[in-house]
Amino acid sequence: MRKTGVPYPPLMLPEPGSKDDPVAFLGWLKDAIPMAGSLGITAMHRDAERLSWTLSLAPNLNDKGTGFGGALAAQTTLLGWCWVTLWLRRHAMTRDVVVAEASQRFLSPVTDGYQLHCSPVSSDGTEALAQQLAEQGRGRIQLAQQLWCGDALCLEAQGSYAVLPKG
Repeated sequence: MRKTGVPYPPLMLPEPGSKDDPVAFLGWLKDAIPMAGSLGITAMHRDAERLSWTLSLAPNLNDKGTGFGGALAAQTTLLGWCWVTLWLRRHAMTRDVVVAEASQRFLSPVTDGYQLHCSPVSSDGTEALAQQLAEQGRGRIQLAQQLWCGDALCLEAQGSYAVLPKG
């Protein structure tokens, strides 16, 4: 059981040259951030600079029988946090990540299981983040998230995520 004010231990970094195991990462995430276990995440995969989740609608329903905006907003924010955390892990860094800003634009109701995708807003976002970390010991990156329900784009979001200096 998590206790308020007590940081959760970070997941061990993968061996050099190996990739994170998505199942192990999601298991750790659900322990580290208990709310994550209630969001209906059924799968996670990465394609180059894009991180994606597949989600079930059932735990995220609103009173109208569609996706609850608050749950969807939490999912976009958390997916961005995971994107940065996993990027750091690929670069053999364990650092604290926080969301600095987040916004969502709801385009149409979510009526079935859905996909969330996250990638950098700028094509040079990862290079800029790496440079900031090397030069300043901290950095920030803008990420965009899209929620797709079948062929329908239902939500667009953006967030600014900060990587904090080593504590």
